[in-house]
Amino acid sequence: MSKFKLEQAFQTVQENKTRAFVAYIMAGDGGLDTLKDKLLFLQEAGVTAVEVGIPFSDPVADGPVIQEAGKRALAHGVTLRGVLEHLAIYKDAITIPILLMTYLNPVFQYGLDAFAADSRKAGVAGVIMPDMPLEEEGEVNEALKRHDLALIRLVALTSPEERVTNIIEGAEGFIYAVTVKGTTGVRASYAQEVGSYLQRIKSKSSVPVLAGFGVSSKEQVEELGQYCDGVIVGSKIVELFHRGQQEKIKQLLPETAVQAK
Repeated sequence: MSKFKLEQAFQTVQENKTRAFVAYIMAGDGGLDTLKDKLLFLQEAGVTAVEVGIPFSDPVADGPVIQEAGKRALAHGVTLRGVLEHLAIYKDAITIPILLMTYLNPVFQYGLDAFAADSRKAGVAGVIMPDMPLEEEGEVNEALKRHDLALIRLVALTSPEERVTNIIEGAEGFIYAVTVKGTTGVRASYAQEVGSYLQRIKSKSSVPVLAGFGVSSKEQVEELGQYCDGVIVGSKIVELFHRGQQEKIKQLLPETAVQAK
């Protein structure tokens, strides 16, 4: 299933005329034994998919909340291999798509084909690598394609028009539209041009467009959802899990979010 599972989830969202809600969590924050419960909680809450972050010592795209979560996970000895091994054990219990958010270094250390093969065995549907430019994705993308995994591409608010067009061409799964000029983290508001930026990408893209970075309230979820196909919420969810306030995560989901069955 892999990549197809992700496509099915978005098809369900589209058929129900709703908006996708993708939740981000840091694998191993609190220990790897907590990962299954977090995934099942989010699945029951009704999220469309879950982005599982892999802790890394030099996370260039992560803001302070996710960086601290990564440090806590690394202190527990969490590795990419360990995450995939855990996911493989209970993959049949997780019916929503799982995406891995990782950096290039751990993947190259693992071995491209071995990483893709083990990700497939673990039930992963797609991979996000924020430090990999479009021009350098060749070998990685080939390995992922061999194992039917989607490579999720990111578009920046500052990306020139020609680059946006190149990123969208041949995109799989969805386009991750970064809505701030900086790292992840809670934002009080968005620049005025964000709405038109999201609409512009959506008008060009044949795959869903999701807004991410800085989304931290139900109001922001619904505001951004007007301009694209859904949102990705990370730092706020990581923070609420860390505080033991996971019930508040449900309050972030808009009325238009739907669980992909």
